[in-house]
Order: sequence, then structure tokens, then C-alpha cells
Amino acid sequence: MKVWPGQPYPLGATYDGSGTAFSVFSESASKIELCLFDDEGRETGIELPEVTALCWHGYLPGVAPGQRYGFRVHGPWEPEKGQRFQPQKLLLDPYAKAVEGAPTWDPALWSYRFDAPAERNDTDSAPFVPRSVVTNPFFDWRGDQAPRVKWNDTVVYEAHVKGFTQRHPGVPEQQRGSYAGLGSKAAIDHFVKLGVTAVELMPVHQFVTSQNLKERGLSNYWGYDTVCFLAPHNAYASGGQRGQQVQEFKEMVRSLHAAGIEVILDVVYNHTAEGNHLGPVLSFKGIDNRAYYRLVDDNPQLYMDYTGTGNSLNMRHPNVLQLVMDSLRYWILEMHVDGFRFDLASTLARGLHDVDRLSAFFDLIQQDPVVSQVKLIAEPWDVGADGYQVGNFPPLWTEWNGKFRDGMRDFWRGEDFRLAEFESRFTGSSDLYASTGRSPFASINFVTAHDGFTLRDLVSYDGKHNEANREENRDGTNDNRSWNCGVEGPSDDPAILALRARQQRNLLSTLLLATGVPMLCGGDEIGRTQNGNNNAYCQDNEIAWHDWASADQGLLAFAQKLVSLRKDHRVFRRRRWFTGQQKEGNSLVNIAWFTPSAEELNNEHWGPGFAKSLAIFLNGQGIASVDDRGERILDDSFYLMFNAHPEPVEFELPAAKWGIKWVCELETATPAALGEVLVPGAKRTLEGRAMAILRRLEGDSLIG
Repeated sequence: MKVWPGQPYPLGATYDGSGTAFSVFSESASKIELCLFDDEGRETGIELPEVTALCWHGYLPGVAPGQRYGFRVHGPWEPEKGQRFQPQKLLLDPYAKAVEGAPTWDPALWSYRFDAPAERNDTDSAPFVPRSVVTNPFFDWRGDQAPRVKWNDTVVYEAHVKGFTQRHPGVPEQQRGSYAGLGSKAAIDHFVKLGVTAVELMPVHQFVTSQNLKERGLSNYWGYDTVCFLAPHNAYASGGQRGQQVQEFKEMVRSLHAAGIEVILDVVYNHTAEGNHLGPVLSFKGIDNRAYYRLVDDNPQLYMDYTGTGNSLNMRHPNVLQLVMDSLRYWILEMHVDGFRFDLASTLARGLHDVDRLSAFFDLIQQDPVVSQVKLIAEPWDVGADGYQVGNFPPLWTEWNGKFRDGMRDFWRGEDFRLAEFESRFTGSSDLYASTGRSPFASINFVTAHDGFTLRDLVSYDGKHNEANREENRDGTNDNRSWNCGVEGPSDDPAILALRARQQRNLLSTLLLATGVPMLCGGDEIGRTQNGNNNAYCQDNEIAWHDWASADQGLLAFAQKLVSLRKDHRVFRRRRWFTGQQKEGNSLVNIAWFTPSAEELNNEHWGPGFAKSLAIFLNGQGIASVDDRGERILDDSFYLMFNAHPEPVEFELPAAKWGIKWVCELETATPAALGEVLVPGAKRTLEGRAMAILRRLEGDSLIG
């Protein structure tokens, strides 16, 4: 087959309408063969003829989209020096834009013999590894425009492509579990009616299910085991795996954008599916192990592991940084996604061993004209030393706020929770973000996520029940901060069920009305349960899929009303920090805190006090920002009453200067209370563990 020299960039396989250019980076290889596979699986090897800037490249006229390929890389076999070249192993292209198939866990995929680990295993792995696929870069976007929703207007919905669609009766059967299903009318209608503005997709980079999970009859449901950073996961494609997954993903994005919904990807750049020195050889290990992975300095046959998965990508190497940045730009420019949530982001920040806030990765993000313009979310922790870095990321970034999650769980389950801590979490966590010039929307507020209990399980279980994971219930966190409301698991006691329903509404209300960016865990709005499993990473089945047939319609309606309330009132979507000060032309502060007896909180309360019952005044005429045209923002004012005590508490409405008439907008315990009008000095009993949201009737206000 004729091969031309080609060019070193772009890396990967690039079809130009006449043929395909191939390029792959390897710093230490001595020869690289491009292997093409026909429809019968026959292999043709072609040596890449050129090396430029450590990139091995060639151009093949006539090679078109759908062509399957891989690499065989020659070089030194010196594991003690970190070199693991083995041309007997067929390797995936790190820059592959599509992958066909999944690994078959045959011993040929390992570099050593299981019965004699010190001996090298030179068995050909080609029959057992997936193939990289040349893709068609051309797509009719039909004028697609990114929604570009402002951060303070954003409501994030964490979704799993398969879990959301697999059992949805409105999704066509052939599209269930797929990108097409998530882009279907039924799925989009749910997002629109709920009112979310962005879907944050759990990993869709090509990932694998480990041999260990396969042997236990389980699978990698969550997808946190990436093998290709530019390829959409092929099992989520309903139309084929020879590049159709790329087209289908783009169609999904186009449909969501048309509905005004952004697409954010949960990305895993901290490690790969190849594991440690005992793991399989699928791609990076065989292409240039020493460049791609963090190795132990004084024993480079072993891997540094900041992720708990066996390896960590070597973010100190310029070509690895290039791979990550090229991947991010590809998903933005070619796939039209709107942002990223970085899994275990502290790992990406590690320069040597410490978490370096000014590491090369963050410098690159800051100056990149493409990546710096999209939504960037950090999971601000990893499993290494000093890995918990909530509040320490650069100004461009937002962060999953684990302190909000923990605090609000503690508050509503009745734990002692300091008033100052409640104040900070509910108002955007200024103690974490304000000192570095960040805004309240730096805080991604959440009470549940994929990792842990669902909202329903959070109020139904005191402990995890992960027996289905077949690890004797050892996996998953024990620090759930949950409360079962008196009975572990399912109950038919009406009082228990009513309390659990109320607690779900309390947690949703606190989440959606707090300052910051709320993130809903997919399915919480319909009462999804995992039967107490708080680590369903391996459950690609009814345990983790959304059960639409059993959806809690009352909870869904409540969630829709909450999101609508947030959308309709800018006082809940502030772009600036509360100051507790008056705004010009307004006699009241922008926020005030009260005891149930309508006494303003003072220093005595803020010191050692614990928050169980309190009220908050939010001044709609004291918003310290302007709209897009520079006009002052005016909104209704609200009085929020919280009672985390187990017993009813009587609340008194504050003096007339705060408002002459108040109407009940939402109540988590007594739906009949909606529309109730209250006046200054009126007493209102709030049931144990309940919350009420009152709106001031502005026409009767004394505020000038």
C-alpha cells in the first residue's frame, strides 16, 4: 500500500476527503507500525515513514472513514527503567476519535505470564483488543448555537446516558441507553419541564470494564476508566460503532442546544484503564509508558497512584499536557460541548507530589482561547496527601462544594450545625471563594451525586447496603451523613413515609434556593432509589437505571416549582456576595437573619450557636448588581423559615418595616398552606423538620 510522508500534526487519524493522515507521539520508540484491518479482520502492517518532533507519521491515499486500525510499537523492554515496548501488543491510538468493540480479557493482553510474573508474555494481543476507527469529520450542524447560559442562571442536572434513557417509556425502544435516546423528544421534554439548563453527562469518553468486574458478573457502569480521550463511548451508540457514535453524539448535542440546554462532560484525565504494573497493555503503556504515566522515582517499574485506580497520568510531560488540551479543544470545537467537570481534579494539579495551584495544567487552561471560555468544574479532591482542595482552585474554575453537601445533610438530619457554617453555605460559601476574587457561582452546590446515596436513599438508610457489588459491603463510604427517619429501608408506616417525603423536599428546597449553582443528581426529582447502594459504579441494571414507572409525581411537581421559583426570581440567582449592608435608596440590608421569634440575630447568636430553627430575609430591592443593560435589578423579597427540630416550632413574622403582607409560596410539610397570607406579628407553626418560603407582597410594603 502506498504511504506518503504526511505531517506530524494533527495527531491521530485525520480524513481529508481523499485519504487519511496518521500520526502518533512516542519519545523512545525505535519503529512504529500502523496496522489496518479489513472486514474479515485481516491485518496489514505499514511502517510509519517519518519522525518529526517525536511524532511518527504517514499519509495513506484512499483510506476512508470506517477504516479500523491500531499500532504496534517497537522499542526497549526495560521495565526497571519504565520502558515497556512490546510490538506483539496491538495498541489503541491515544487520539482515536472512535473505537469499535471492547477488550476480551485474554492473557495475551498482559505483558507477563500469570503463572510466572517475572517472564515476559509475547503472545499477540490483536484478536482480543478493540480497534481504533477513522471517522468522518463532516457534519451538518444546521446553525447550531451554544446556549451560553450565565453561571448564576445555571441549574445542572447530572445524568447518565444509559441510566436516564434505558427504562424511559417515551424513548423509542431502539434508542434506549444511547445518545439518540438522551437527545430524543421525551428526554428533552423532561429537562425542559424540570427547568434545568445543563446536563452534566457522566463519562462518555471511551472506557472499558475491567477483567475483575467481568469475572464478578458486573460492569463499569459509571465509566471512570478511560482508554481514549477523544472517542465517544461506543456502547452508547444505537446506530453502530464504525464512526456512527460520533455522528449520533453530535445529533444529541444539536438537539439539546435547540432546547436551550448545555452539555457538560464529566471527564477523567487523571488516570487510564491500564492500571499499574500488573494491569493490561491497551494503549499508553506500549506507546511510551515513561512519558504518559507518573512512575515511582526510585523504582520506575511501579506507578504513582493519586487516584486509587493504579496509575496517574504524567501531567508534567508536555506531550501528555498536549493530549489533554487537544482532547478538550476537540470536544468543544468539533463536538460542540459547553463545559467539563474534571474528575479528581487535584490530581491534575500535582506538580511533583503536592497540589500546586499554579501547575502547568491550570496555566494552560487560563491562556487557552478556546478552553478558557467554557464552563469548568473541578471535583476538588483526590486520594493523595493534601488532596482535599475545596476552595483552592484558580478564579476561572467552579468547584463541587463538598462542604455544602455535608453541611446541609447534617442540618436536616438534626446534627449540631453551627449557625455561622449554615450562613456561609447558604449564601455561596464566601469563606471559600471570596478572598481569591471569585463569585458566588464558584460554588457548585449539591446534596447528592452519582457517588453516594440518592436523595430518597439519603432519608431511608442509616448505612450502606452494597451487597450487590459482591465486595461483602466493604466498598463505598461509611460517612454518609444520612438518616433513615426511624426505619432502615422500605417502610409502609405512613408517618415514616411522610417524614421521608418532607426531608426530600427540605433538601431540594435548600439546594435550589441557596446562593451558588445548584446541581441535581439525575433521578432525585422522581424519587429514584438504589435500595441503599451508595456505590453503584458496577450496577448496569435496574439498581442504577431510572425507574420511570415508579416515579414520584408529587416530588417531581415540587422540584419543578422550586426550579421555576429560582428562575423567576433574581434574588436566588445573585452574581455578587451578600454584604449585610443597605443599598442606596433602600432602608433595609440585602440579607437579615432572625430567630423564630423574629428577633434579629446578633453576635451572641453567631458565636457558639447551633442552627436548628431560623429565618432569613432576602431583600429583592437590595441586589448589588445590574442586568445586561446596566439597569438596576429589582425583585420580590422573601422570608425563608427553617425548622430542623424534630418538634413543631412557632415562628413569628417580623416587624412591618420588613413587609406588611407575606404570601406562602412553598411549604415542605403542609401543601394546603400555599397562598396563605400573613402579616407582621402573625404566628405560624412550622411542623418538625419543615421549611416555608414566604414572598412579600410588594404593593403593601413600607420599603422605599
